[in-house]
Amino acid sequence: MQQEPGIFFENICFVPVIHGRLEFAMAVIRWFDRWQPDAVAVEFPVTLREPLLKGLKRLPLLSVVLYEEKDGTHVYLPLEPTDGVVEAARLALTDDLPLHFIDRDLESMPQINEAFPDPYAMQRIGHTAYCQAYAEQSAEREATRQDFLRETNMAYHLQRLRKKHQRILFVCGISHYPRIMALLSSTQAQPIGRQRRDGVILAHLHERSSREIMSEIPCLAAAFETQRHELLTLWREQPDASPSLDRLNQHETLFQNAAHQHLQNSQEEVTPQQLAVLRRFARNYALIQGFLAPDFYQLVVAARGAVDDNYGYEVWDLGSRYPWQEENPALPTIELRGEDLFLNQKKIRFHRHFRTMRRRLVPVPAKKKPLQEQRPGEWQRQWQGHMICSYPPEDIVIEGWGHYIKKKAGQILAAENSRTVPFTSSLMDGIDLRETIRNWHEGKLYVKENWSLRGKVGSVVLIFDEDQPAANETERFPWRVTWLGEHEQESDMAFYATPSGQNLVGPGISRCQYGGFMLTYPPMRVYDIWQDSFFDIASTKSERLLLAAIDYCEQAQIAYIAAKPPRSWCHRVASRYRKKIIYLPIGMFSPVFLKKIRTFHVLDGHHVREVAGEYI
Repeated sequence: MQQEPGIFFENICFVPVIHGRLEFAMAVIRWFDRWQPDAVAVEFPVTLREPLLKGLKRLPLLSVVLYEEKDGTHVYLPLEPTDGVVEAARLALTDDLPLHFIDRDLESMPQINEAFPDPYAMQRIGHTAYCQAYAEQSAEREATRQDFLRETNMAYHLQRLRKKHQRILFVCGISHYPRIMALLSSTQAQPIGRQRRDGVILAHLHERSSREIMSEIPCLAAAFETQRHELLTLWREQPDASPSLDRLNQHETLFQNAAHQHLQNSQEEVTPQQLAVLRRFARNYALIQGFLAPDFYQLVVAARGAVDDNYGYEVWDLGSRYPWQEENPALPTIELRGEDLFLNQKKIRFHRHFRTMRRRLVPVPAKKKPLQEQRPGEWQRQWQGHMICSYPPEDIVIEGWGHYIKKKAGQILAAENSRTVPFTSSLMDGIDLRETIRNWHEGKLYVKENWSLRGKVGSVVLIFDEDQPAANETERFPWRVTWLGEHEQESDMAFYATPSGQNLVGPGISRCQYGGFMLTYPPMRVYDIWQDSFFDIASTKSERLLLAAIDYCEQAQIAYIAAKPPRSWCHRVASRYRKKIIYLPIGMFSPVFLKKIRTFHVLDGHHVREVAGEYI
């Protein structure tokens, strides 16, 4: 990276910033190290010096300086790590340099929301080029009366400071620096203004508020706070090195962490394909809004759209966490909302459960709110796992799906065992209208000829995940169980899944996730296939399920649903038993429904069924 020329006026190094943005806070660190100042001047009013210094020393704990104006309006000044002005003041305090607050204290500060180019462009063009481009575009913009008074006051103090110090680092808002530099060319008189303000309070920001009002994504602010000393060390050793902290890399870390959290909480894996769609969604959403990198709202919307509401919630939950908070700080705690700071916010709602629509208005009994754990880990300690059973509503869904698959496989097999031929003397199994119309120019009729099928589909195997870990990895679905049907309308079932008793959602209620399962009818016939040595020739759990389906099937066909077809030797085993495997790619089925049936619940005894509906 070529060394930037910088923005200087004699012995003053200007570092213009957009308040609260990560890239500008890193620019302050870079220029602080490169310029090696003996004094630092910042865009803070001297009337707030004492509470500001206390708040700066509390960082990374978040503080808010607040006071009331004459008209009763409350003013709030949050102190965030990613604010360039805050970072400059912290660096001065750390190196024990003179720190000067040179802004003017005004009543009724105007709320101006100016649009800026995406600061992420600084990663390519540099801080100086960004600021100079802004100065050229805003050259004809006139300053408000309040801005003129503030800029005149800052120029006056800078003229005095440059006579006392050899190298001054000055950090201010980017919209002010072109006019301040122009004012420095002529002698300025100090404008008359407030020199003291009473009733200023320093408060601790509540954790809930940190999720809402921070200028930067909270997890980005946390990453910067963690790495700011590393950045300073890096640039002292390698002045021209590129920063190791990149916004897009942090977004990727957030996606991966949210995927891990989603797997733990919802027992659903976020696929690489979904992550690729997420990245493309977020990038395009940002581009159509005129930005290079997506903001937090765009990230959450993209996560929800590419995966689901549960994953979108995990992205929001992890992204909005700022870890340095105290439950009992020495300061009074304040809760703020975006409206208090005039932030341009957008709302997003998460529907984290499957919702059904009522066709008509009917009386709906109020559902009793499920009880929560009185002490963390209470449900885990009560779990026995000796007399486990299933949750009947989920059994009905699985059985219904199994019947549907049997019918679907039969239709596919029937289509494979038919042919269309020109009509000669017999209509056979009926006229094939599609083929007749397709060949209308020939002037011929086409008829269907169906060959008789031997038997029906008797067993169904569904494989979500082969679960073949590498040598240094562990199984994701280590729990292997064979369940017998409880009545004549229910199939026997064998499956591998996540362990029971690991993810408890209620007392005696464990949420699990299938890796794969096998259904075979009629019930009460299947021995524990995982202990049966007859199936030891199988090299994977999915092959063991398929072999069991072949062995216990009383019909001639077995439906096998998976991402890839079974190996050829499985077909040979089936033919030896005079049976046939019908392979159905898992991609031909609704991912929404597959996702619904993949998650199931295990109950710690039949008595739990009475209360399970309150928690599931």
